[in-house]
Amino acid sequence: MNHKLFRISAVLLGIAVALGAFGAHGLKDMVEPDRIDVWEKAVRYQMLHAIALMIVAVAAHQLTAKTVKITAAFFQVGILLFSGSLYLLVLLDVPVLGAVTPIGGLAMIAGWITLVMHKPAQS
Repeated sequence: MNHKLFRISAVLLGIAVALGAFGAHGLKDMVEPDRIDVWEKAVRYQMLHAIALMIVAVAAHQLTAKTVKITAAFFQVGILLFSGSLYLLVLLDVPVLGAVTPIGGLAMIAGWITLVMHKPAQS
């Protein structure tokens, strides 16, 4: 298991729970209901990809170090750009931030493709 990556994913999961709670309770009176939907999508994708990151950490012994490193980088960048841009879009209402979101989505997809294409680690 990759303990550092496991801890990073646990932090990202904890942040997702906190941001989800903030979205459910703190944002209600601050933004329009459609913005709450955007916030929830950001939380969902952060949660799913942080769980995927944790699975990569746990399965690191079955993957090459290169696969773990590249997949982890793609998932983390994806979370930052996809979810991060959506959080900022909701909080700051700056539409240009929406242009960053697809780049984050592409990073997430690239992480999944990296896993699909990995070669088993040598025993």
